[in-house]
Amino acid sequence: MSEEKKLTREEHVEKVRQLIKDSDIALLTTVTPDGLETRPMMTQEVEFDGDLWFFTLKDTAKVTEITENPAVNVGYVHKNKSFVSIRGVAEVVEDTEKKEELWNKAYEAIFDVDAKDPSLILLKVLVQSVEYWESGSIVKSAFNIARKLLIDDAETDLGTNATVELDV
Repeated sequence: MSEEKKLTREEHVEKVRQLIKDSDIALLTTVTPDGLETRPMMTQEVEFDGDLWFFTLKDTAKVTEITENPAVNVGYVHKNKSFVSIRGVAEVVEDTEKKEELWNKAYEAIFDVDAKDPSLILLKVLVQSVEYWESGSIVKSAFNIARKLLIDDAETDLGTNATVELDV
């Protein structure tokens, strides 16, 4: 059993918090009638506790997609040193207090509304599982994987890879 699987839920949450804390942009993938759709989203500056928060406008395709199928994936890449893939269930949240808590004046330029505007909503992703890779350098990892698979069978440090179930 790997060392990662021996961690408590709180330790796993802290690990994910550290991996995504400096990543402003996430890639949110939703399920559409035609397949999968991925778009960039700004992660809210809130301490990760097992949930992710995003602002969006109510009348968007992603809200329709989440209403029809709440299964989502959220991806993060941090300076080519870590990759995080989060599987969860999204829900639409229309809570004025929560919007004001998470609001940043810079969002007014992005959404052209203020925090009290009813067309502005929150997406909350309840995280079910997280898979992450830490390598120190994507180039190093890609080279090491290629070398291991194509050139020789030498022992190679491929970094850390772990899957964490948070909805237990």
